[in-house]
Amino acid sequence: MLGDPGPSNAITDVPGLEVGMLTLIQGSGPLVVGAGPVRTGATVILPRGRTGVGSACAAGASVLNGNGEMTGAAFVEEAGLLDLPVVLTNSHAVGAAHRGVIDWVVANVPERAQRWMLPVVAETYDGFLNDINGAHVDSAGVVRAINEATAGPVAQGSVGGGTGMRCYGFKGGTGTASRVVTFAGRGYVVGVLVQANFGSRDELVIAGVPVGRALPEDPFRAAEPASPPAGAGSIIAVVATDAPLLPGQCKALSRRVPLGLARTGTTGSHFSGDLFLAFSTANEGALRAGYPHADEEQLDGLSFVPWSFIDRFYDAVVHAVEEAVLNALFINHDMTGRDGHTVPALPVRQVMTLVRAGQRP
Repeated sequence: MLGDPGPSNAITDVPGLEVGMLTLIQGSGPLVVGAGPVRTGATVILPRGRTGVGSACAAGASVLNGNGEMTGAAFVEEAGLLDLPVVLTNSHAVGAAHRGVIDWVVANVPERAQRWMLPVVAETYDGFLNDINGAHVDSAGVVRAINEATAGPVAQGSVGGGTGMRCYGFKGGTGTASRVVTFAGRGYVVGVLVQANFGSRDELVIAGVPVGRALPEDPFRAAEPASPPAGAGSIIAVVATDAPLLPGQCKALSRRVPLGLARTGTTGSHFSGDLFLAFSTANEGALRAGYPHADEEQLDGLSFVPWSFIDRFYDAVVHAVEEAVLNALFINHDMTGRDGHTVPALPVRQVMTLVRAGQRP
């Protein structure tokens, strides 16, 4: 992984951006829908922090495999902007998260609530460990996560929307990383946050070494007929930067996410929803999405990185995505959920031995 990280090596290295987590871990034993066991949560990303909700960012989105959901993506595609909190959660909590964003905006930014709201909410499936049909993520919990969102270091692993997720047959979840990019004498940050719930064990590659093939098979899979096929799941990635970019350039950044994922080994499963969002927090005030007012009838303008210099930002996305996925694996622990289903953590010591051996000339 190349490039220099920001001070927290997290998406929050983008100035003004805040992240909040709702982590729900309750109960054990047989599944009782509505009661648990619960292994789920939500992650909220506020591009300009709570005080900046309603101030639009240039944005773009893309899809590698469409077996998933990202609400609000049609408007991002149409207008190239984003001005509300983004939420990552489980597949059956999308509605609650969507409502939670609306409830928070109504209570805290009433002027923004006077027009339509199309929050971006994306999901991955945690039903192997979690009582996914139990409605444990509710709108009030999402409101609380927004209220508690902060800048600085971001918790990783089995937290937030990544609480019940699996990645490459091991415990996955939330991962983040950042890279500093210099352009025209100034340093900009490209930050990434992933909700990693994808990949089969034999695909896993770390630092170019195919470690997954050398690791023993998961001893729990054979005893768990309810387990989805190897490689099933999803990956959501959010890319943020303070570099001034056009909406089309944000979309181009989002389309580089799969290159970072491929460096970790995945070939993309049919059963995986792989959806990506990218936005720029620069040019504040230049993108207006509200209803027209006669006294505002004037041209807007955007500064942006020329396309001929965009490659260094692509590099940053690819390497930050790769590291964010690995962070979700390395910063984790075994988890047992509903019906005794168990997902082991990555055996870090064994993996590092394999990596060191594989990198010898």
